[in-house]
Amino acid sequence: MKLAAHKAATAAIKAHRPELQVGWTLANSDIQAIPGGEEIADKVRRDVNERFLEASRGDDFVGIQTYGRTVYGPEGHAPAPDGAETNQMGEEIYPQALEATVREAARVAGVPVMVTENGLATEDDTQRVAYLKAAVDCVASCIADGIDVRGYIAWTAFDNFEWIFGYRPKFGLIAVDRTTQERTPKESAHWLGSFAREQASQVAQPA
Repeated sequence: MKLAAHKAATAAIKAHRPELQVGWTLANSDIQAIPGGEEIADKVRRDVNERFLEASRGDDFVGIQTYGRTVYGPEGHAPAPDGAETNQMGEEIYPQALEATVREAARVAGVPVMVTENGLATEDDTQRVAYLKAAVDCVASCIADGIDVRGYIAWTAFDNFEWIFGYRPKFGLIAVDRTTQERTPKESAHWLGSFAREQASQVAQPA
């Protein structure tokens, strides 16, 4: 149903506004396996990632939302490795997942890729800065290999209401005081802004 709806919606938009760029965004994890979990991981990768990426073929782009990896063992989903840093939901902090999902999207969909969500739920903003640095390095590696990556969007600008978790997970580059509504940019916001300005200035320089 979702695949058919995507195709129908794309066709309807193009019929009226053929010049518009049309695609969709997919929440893809880097699916990995430890010994004994290969068959499960392959099935999950097919069901959750690949079939939707295949439906993106012929679109103008595909968006990718990635936060980490999902590892499978012989008994199914495997917990985070012992000693691994975890986010506020208890998930392993693994920014390298973004490179894997961008490469997978480019390989399977064969269209330009846009990172539409990527970030970290943590109260420790030094962790977020390290995560963002690793994530943009992943994107740079993909671009260096000729993958058409059209953009990178960090999740999220402000600390937000995160589904069943409420306001507890802190994804934002900007803190929000829920009593006063005061906004305070974090160091991660300053770092990402500085990085973006630096990259823009390099692009603007004549060859």
